[in-house]
Amino acid sequence: MNPDWIYGLLGGMLIGTGGAVYLLANGRIMGASGIIGGLVDGSGRSTMGERISFLAGLALIPVVLLWFLGPKETHATGNFALLIAAGLLVGVGTRLANGCTSGHGVCGISRLSLRGMVATVFYILAGGLTVVLFRHLLGII
Repeated sequence: MNPDWIYGLLGGMLIGTGGAVYLLANGRIMGASGIIGGLVDGSGRSTMGERISFLAGLALIPVVLLWFLGPKETHATGNFALLIAAGLLVGVGTRLANGCTSGHGVCGISRLSLRGMVATVFYILAGGLTVVLFRHLLGII
């Protein structure tokens, strides 16, 4: 059996632990899109240091893990235009859904939030349909 599944399990555990620590330390829900959105639209000025620290951690932890574990092979496309378009679409989707998978999926479901559960179901369905469309029907990815 391929042991790569352990990275997904550990990543999920780290996100869940991060969400719990963020809630306990700040009394707020850890939603990455809300944290970034507050910096972009200026509504998070009072917590700017906390938001920047959180985002710096998101960027630096993979670098630290890369140093300890070495590079890992991914199945991401080498098409940078497609990656940029995907990132922009994710950003638009998180604004439309009033949150992202970390806010709705990890934190919303753990709080038994109906909105979080419904949003997560739709995220999963949209992701599955996107893979069927772009990989199996169009052959793009």
